[in-house]
Amino acid sequence: MSGVQSVQRSFSILRALAVTPMGVTDVARSVKLPKSTVARLLAALEDEGAVNQDSARGQYRIGDGLSMMVNQVPGGKSLTALSYPYLNRLATEMKETAGIGFCEGNQIFYADHVEPDAAVQVRSWTGEYAPLHLVPSGLVVLSHLSLDELDAYLNKDLIGTSPSSIIDPTEIRSRLDQVRSQGYAWGFEEFAEGLNSVAAPVFGADGTVVATLHVHGPAYRFPNDDSTDELGRRLLETCVELSRHLL
Repeated sequence: MSGVQSVQRSFSILRALAVTPMGVTDVARSVKLPKSTVARLLAALEDEGAVNQDSARGQYRIGDGLSMMVNQVPGGKSLTALSYPYLNRLATEMKETAGIGFCEGNQIFYADHVEPDAAVQVRSWTGEYAPLHLVPSGLVVLSHLSLDELDAYLNKDLIGTSPSSIIDPTEIRSRLDQVRSQGYAWGFEEFAEGLNSVAAPVFGADGTVVATLHVHGPAYRFPNDDSTDELGRRLLETCVELSRHLL
């Protein structure tokens, strides 16, 4: 088994266990892998503290050591697994799609999403990239850059992707002041027509932004009424909870 394949399979196991504790047989069935392969990967994950086994029941669950592995796995895969219960809760509470993103250069990479049970779904953005200045997750990242880093970004040619895109550096700076004050960012059809989104930061042990969580939905129903501040604060609370696991 290649190193990349092993990481991918381990990630699948961690994501399955993030939903509910399971024994080896149930995990193997959930991730569609041979029981012997799953047992070997679980043993390796247990050695790293990423999972713990209940000796009485034989079930595995996410371990405290997973947070220590976050920066050891390429692409933030372990943090993606760790975030799954939080994304699932956000999707259930807000009845919209919740996701996690990582800053890669001048873009946000959307690593994973959890969808709610809703009659009308929006397209999946998992695996997609977006410019930092056009999406709330990117605005959150920009709001935590140093002055020199922010100047370097805003001095580039800023593209727009919808009629509502904001590409004026002065206006973007004003928005970033608001993001720093509130702790979260909203976007209203600025990246894609018909799509609204709210995002907040996840901080690592060193106090830097290591990821963002966001919730997005169709503009005609999200956000509902005057709930922008309530939804933003709820998302921020969830990000604070996840950040505590990384200390």
